[in-house]
Amino acid sequence: MAKRVVIDTDECTGCETCVELCSEVFAFNEDEEKAEVIMAEGGPEDCIEEAIESCPVECISWEE
Repeated sequence: MAKRVVIDTDECTGCETCVELCSEVFAFNEDEEKAEVIMAEGGPEDCIEEAIESCPVECISWEE
């Protein structure tokens, strides 16, 4: 089973850093005012890793 990227939306502050860094995987949900994952599997791991490392509240992670 492939690893998936997930966002803890309870912790997300809606800063949109992940969306700016990796828009093919993350999007901004205007209704919730938080980021969301739009491509949980198969996205470019280098930009996902950059988003994980750049998240100010560390709410993005890999899930097996």
